[in-house]
Amino acid sequence: MPILDVKLSAEPSPELVHQTTEILLDLTTRILRKKRELTAITFDFVRPEHWVVGGKTLAEQGKRSFYFDIKIVDGTNTKDEKAAYIAAAFEAFAGLLGDLHDESYIHVHDVRAEAYGYGGLTQEYRYVRGKLLPG
Repeated sequence: MPILDVKLSAEPSPELVHQTTEILLDLTTRILRKKRELTAITFDFVRPEHWVVGGKTLAEQGKRSFYFDIKIVDGTNTKDEKAAYIAAAFEAFAGLLGDLHDESYIHVHDVRAEAYGYGGLTQEYRYVRGKLLPG
């Protein structure tokens, strides 16, 4: 159901992908109540020399950073849940990456159910089908 697009200011490694995946799956299932088996995550790695904040690279500042966005169906999570998710994710990434720049971003996209889906079906269709064909 949700898809996350993650950017990390780090060198790519299988260990970092695994650790980040576990963090995001835990937070996304525990706080946002999304299904682990339907959660997809993509990764991009950006060298600190190629990540600029305030006109200076992260390498110049001696900082690390991350950015990720997650798409969820509008109305499936409260403001409090999204705020808790963002706070917990920032804390977890600080523990994973080290000295984070404050300008590390998390963007929760609330998307319309009729405009979002997977497997060729919208989330709206899945919702209506579930109401008409319970079980």
